[in-house]
Amino acid sequence: MQNKSVTSQTDWKEIASSFYEKSLALALLLLLFTFMVFPKIEVKPYQHKSKEIQTIEIPPEVRQKFKPPEEVKPIIPLTIEESDEGSDEDIEEIETIGPTTLDLTKPPPVSREGTTPKFVVHEEEPIPIKKVRPAYPDFARNAGIEGEVIVRAEVFEDGSVGAVEIVKSLQSGPGGLDEAAIQAVKQWTFIPAKNQGKPVAVWVIFPITFQL
Repeated sequence: MQNKSVTSQTDWKEIASSFYEKSLALALLLLLFTFMVFPKIEVKPYQHKSKEIQTIEIPPEVRQKFKPPEEVKPIIPLTIEESDEGSDEDIEEIETIGPTTLDLTKPPPVSREGTTPKFVVHEEEPIPIKKVRPAYPDFARNAGIEGEVIVRAEVFEDGSVGAVEIVKSLQSGPGGLDEAAIQAVKQWTFIPAKNQGKPVAVWVIFPITFQL
C-alpha cells in the first residue's frame, strides 16, 4: 500500500512539472512574437500649449478714419411702357395718408342696438322717408313663395334703424325671406318718433311684402 501512494505522488509531480515547462515555453514564444511585431512602442506625454493674445488700443484719430461698410441696396430694374394714348396730364395724383393719432384714454363707442325699451311714451309715430326693397331669394322665387314678413324695428332719435326682430316669419334660415327683410329694413331711414316735440327712440311694427 505504501508503494502505491508513493508512486501516485511521484506521477502527480511529473505531470505538474511537464505543464509548467509547457506554459513557460508558450509564454516565451508569445513574448518573442510581440517584440518581433511591435519592435518599438513609445508613449509620448501630452504637452499643453497656450497662446497669449495681446490687445491693441486704437487711438481716436485713427478710429475715425475707419468708416463702417455702407449698406448696398438691391437695384430693381423698372420698365415703363410709353403710350401715345395718354399724357402726363391724365396721371392721377394719389394723396398720402397723413399721420393719425390714437387716443387710448377714450373708451370705444358702445352700440345702442337693441337697448331701447319696448314701450316708450311718444305722441308721434316714426315715418319712413327712405325704403329699400328686399332682395327676393332665388330659392323662394323658384318655389313660388309669397306673403308678408312682420318685423319690429328699433328707430333711434336720428331716424336710423338699430335692431330688427321678426314678429311673423315666412321663410327662416340663411338665404330666406326673413333674413332678406331684416337686411332691407336696416337700410331704411325714418322721421323719428316725438314726445312733446323731442325725438325719442321707439320700436315700430310693420309688414314687408314679398310678391312675385
